[in-house]
Amino acid sequence: MLHEKREEVILCYMIKRLDDFEVYKMSMELSDEIWDLVVKWNYFNKDTIGKQLVRSADSISANLSEGFGRYHYRETKNFSYYSRGSLFETKTWLTKAFNRSLIKEDKYNEFLARLDVICIKINNYIKTLNTH
Repeated sequence: MLHEKREEVILCYMIKRLDDFEVYKMSMELSDEIWDLVVKWNYFNKDTIGKQLVRSADSISANLSEGFGRYHYRETKNFSYYSRGSLFETKTWLTKAFNRSLIKEDKYNEFLARLDVICIKINNYIKTLNTH
């Protein structure tokens, strides 16, 4: 009986629609801003660091949405792990871009801070999935 109540409480807090998934929306906004930055770079910078940066940033929300659409907790959790991996890859590409003077320090720090918040939210989401 107690186990059933616990599951009911968890399920009522689960996200019903992708549009209501806050961390997904945050990662979509961040990747769009990264796109807007990278699209202004010269060809060499876009072709080397830019493409990798955009792909990894896009992959954060893409993996969250793919996992969301799976409707199976284990697969959803796996795609959430992929999303978190893409987040760390994005941090690496941002650091490379900053070290090579492609991103100003204030923008770099802003992106990293936002990624830290997204990471916490992904980790919390994974914890809720671990209850199943």
